[in-house]
Amino acid sequence: MTTIRLTMAQALTRFLSRQKTVIGGQTVPIFGGVWAIFGHGNVAGIGEALYQRRDDLPTFRAHNEQGMAHAAIAYAKANFRRRMMAVTSSIGPGATNMVTACALAHVNRLPVLFLPGDVFANRRPDPVLQQVEDFGDGTITANDVFRPVSRYFDRITRPEQIIPALERAMAVLTDPADCGPVTLSLCQDVQAEAYDYPEAFFAERVWTSRRVRPSEDELAAAIAALSKAEKPLIIAGGGVLYSGATETLRAFAEAHRIPVAETQAGKSSLPAAHPLNMGSIGVTGTSAANALAEEADLILAVGTRLQDFTTGSWALFQNHRRTIIGLNTQAFDAAKHRALPLVADALAGLKEIALGIGAYAAPDAWTKKAESGRTGWFEAADKATAPTNADFPSDGQVIGAVQRALGADATVVCAAGGLPGELHKLWQAGAPGSYHLEYGYSTMGYEIAGGLGVKMAKPQEEVVVLVGDGSYLMLNSEIATSVMLGLRLTIVVLDNAGYGCINRLQMATGGANFNNLLKDAKHEVLPAIDFVAHAASLGAIAQKVSSIADLEASLADAVKNDRTTVLVIDTDPLVTTQEGGHWWDVAVPEVSPRQQVNAAREAYEKAIEAQRALD
Repeated sequence: MTTIRLTMAQALTRFLSRQKTVIGGQTVPIFGGVWAIFGHGNVAGIGEALYQRRDDLPTFRAHNEQGMAHAAIAYAKANFRRRMMAVTSSIGPGATNMVTACALAHVNRLPVLFLPGDVFANRRPDPVLQQVEDFGDGTITANDVFRPVSRYFDRITRPEQIIPALERAMAVLTDPADCGPVTLSLCQDVQAEAYDYPEAFFAERVWTSRRVRPSEDELAAAIAALSKAEKPLIIAGGGVLYSGATETLRAFAEAHRIPVAETQAGKSSLPAAHPLNMGSIGVTGTSAANALAEEADLILAVGTRLQDFTTGSWALFQNHRRTIIGLNTQAFDAAKHRALPLVADALAGLKEIALGIGAYAAPDAWTKKAESGRTGWFEAADKATAPTNADFPSDGQVIGAVQRALGADATVVCAAGGLPGELHKLWQAGAPGSYHLEYGYSTMGYEIAGGLGVKMAKPQEEVVVLVGDGSYLMLNSEIATSVMLGLRLTIVVLDNAGYGCINRLQMATGGANFNNLLKDAKHEVLPAIDFVAHAASLGAIAQKVSSIADLEASLADAVKNDRTTVLVIDTDPLVTTQEGGHWWDVAVPEVSPRQQVNAAREAYEKAIEAQRALD
């Protein structure tokens, strides 16, 4: 056996550089690069190894560990999980800064390789700087917090352990069912230790998407259920996009005249202009989609986790005779809520169902109801996004301006707060993947870093980030990274002077306006935050716009700029799109001295009866 003597870190980086995939018929590296913020624990070991491989495994420097991990996750999502990135940090706070991002990737089933530095395996210098000591367990380190939010976790305490660890890591990162974050915790002394590695370990390997086909029994049950449906509805989740099944979904829906509703992750599975696309579903759903969901007797849930925003906290589906078919690569998701599981790849599953149901088509009355609801919804959406001369426009009106200025093919990026709900309803997506929302973990701070990751995946496309002032203040440093890397973004900051979304939720549950908007938080003086000056200090072109008309004009100019542009507009914290939507289960206190809370509790108890009835 031929061997090559390398440090563990050198072996790791060499291995990563040899992993490939096929995109559009071309063989390309599966890792788009490594994000790194160096410190003790990774600068001497993996830092030196990355320098040696900088030409075939590029290293990118960020300003915040959580931000760089968000960028890596967004890159994987924008590539429909076919390509990915790794992230490395020092031990201690550098590592734990990435845990939120790791949880985000876990919830959203997205691949990213976390490589945090760790303590000395030999323990000679213990306790080292930033080491967490457990008084009852000598094996515990700070990196153990990654365990519950990683699909696979390993701590490398000997250099040869990296061989099985990386092989297992790649199997998880590329598996359609188990896909998610992998954490390899790298003891800092072991990174520098040498070992005679087999050369075969570094042979080029091409990873392609596995397409799981359904079992005969599950497929027969699904076909039988759908064939007799009178009011069928498809819910398209992120699995449609990751499977590359958008054209298959379109053909399936058209052939069988079945309307389609989209989750946050699945939005853009069909173009918004498609006549069978009813738009968003659930808590942030359109009136068209939710009206159908309430009556549907058959729900074909394709590639979705069926979380509470999709299902209206499991109170949306009002037909007691309804059947759910869970078409999903992951059996855990396929069988949720007594669904008929159909464990399969979305593309393969849809094709085989189509063969089985033959000429079946939904009844005309059902498709006409869908058409009527769709027409009514678009009229309401047009009103919500229409230009305004108000001093403080709504989020919907800002969304309308961005859409008119940049078109349906621009990729919009957002994450937490009120904007995802408005975008889910109102944004009219064109191409698959042009709607990029992180709403599985709903992580404030994802937006700008996520936009950077999307731009790295799609450098020739227009990427626009919509972010509230609260999220902007939480994590904005990757604006500087975008400028440094020459990756131009257009960022629209909607300033409603606080956490407007949670303030509205607080009011809706009977709470007093408290600690959400800046004016309602404890203060001596309200801060005069100059977002324009701040963004400019990070190297961006920045401008405050005073109206929707000014915003549209500035957006047209922004696409001509040579670097990231930040546009700031003041918005109303209370106004949202009233049409559409659905109840969401947020527990209200059973007792309170405030009448508003008691009234909200009474309404809450009435609302949860729908959950009990369908339990």
